[in-house]
Amino acid sequence: MYDQPRANRSTPAVTFEQMLERVRYEGAYPTRERAAEAVHQVLAALGRQLTGKERVDLAQCLPVEAALTLTAQIPDTENLTGWGFIKDMASRSDCSPAIARWDTGAVLAAVTALAGHDLLARILQRLPDDYALLFGQAQLHRPQRTVA
Repeated sequence: MYDQPRANRSTPAVTFEQMLERVRYEGAYPTRERAAEAVHQVLAALGRQLTGKERVDLAQCLPVEAALTLTAQIPDTENLTGWGFIKDMASRSDCSPAIARWDTGAVLAAVTALAGHDLLARILQRLPDDYALLFGQAQLHRPQRTVA
């Protein structure tokens, strides 16, 4: 099964240009081009971490250009922590971890708004615990099973 966006899906709630404007506002970027660069870098990094139905459902919530960036990535076999996600993105985009974290916050704020609460909760369950902070959510710890 390929998790590329479906051709017959309904039109997303926002256009790619509207998404870029939201990211540009959230990140205080000087140009739309800089916001687009951040969107592509963050969604590519997320596409390397997110798998399964959540990946497909998220792609369907995004504008086509953003969905293609997300789904064009081959998922990594290793799940990165939130900090690992930032360091990986920084090294791939040749920027500092601080810039990578800033870009992540700006882009994932827009993604959170497009995904909605239920899908975001499913995405966060699939990813390591510390990703909640990257999405601007409270980091809640999952109960640990005790060995009797």
